[in-house]
Amino acid sequence: MSFCEHCTQGVRHEGTPEGKWEEFDGIKAYVATPTVDYPKDKVLLYIPDVFGVQLPNHQLLADDYARNGFKVVVPDIFDEPCPPDALDPGSDFDLMKWFGPNGPHVTEPRIRKVLAALKSSGITRVGALGYCYGARTSFNLAFENAVDAVAVSHPSLLEMPEDAEKYLSSKAPLLINSCTIDPQFPQEKQEKADAILGEGKFAPGYKRTFWEGCTHGFAVRGDLSDPKVKAGKEGAFKANVEWMIKYL
Repeated sequence: MSFCEHCTQGVRHEGTPEGKWEEFDGIKAYVATPTVDYPKDKVLLYIPDVFGVQLPNHQLLADDYARNGFKVVVPDIFDEPCPPDALDPGSDFDLMKWFGPNGPHVTEPRIRKVLAALKSSGITRVGALGYCYGARTSFNLAFENAVDAVAVSHPSLLEMPEDAEKYLSSKAPLLINSCTIDPQFPQEKQEKADAILGEGKFAPGYKRTFWEGCTHGFAVRGDLSDPKVKAGKEGAFKANVEWMIKYL
């Protein structure tokens, strides 16, 4: 690769997306490709949160991973992603109603179609990046050893200790970026994951970062006027890059 563990390029907080749209077995995806030489047999499969790939934050993050030498594919998995202001204070958006026709039972088959198309095109090593909602499918793919490394940030839809126990059968090294305030992955779940996978219990590799003062969503949509949140977003990105450098 064209970089080292200690010279990763940082994450941007604003800008114009630079990737392009492609189709994989009929599924549209945002693709960010490095401008320098990179391993053509490796790719990061980026699975976004409920706001989908249309959220510019996701496209910018994909571009930033490409700047660090990874080709990145972000599938368009929702027919109607959540609007950007859906979870803002005062919003009357019904997330549970939206979730019914947009759950993993609908989106995961689309992700799998993209993954199969990538592998049929010559990709032999895949790293899964799961943000919030995307963590569920990242874990499911790891259970089957369909991906080679996993990094999730403020994961949702995970059951602990069940998913951590099941993960023990995977061969994919796992990184979890966690934070202080996260109803989806609170301290209790964080500690259960550590107890089952930490301290060398999961031989392929396990690490959990913890970002003090951050809340769920910080790695994508955090309030960057808060120094702790800015540090968390940048730190989680750097941790993901270094994880994939090491294991992919």
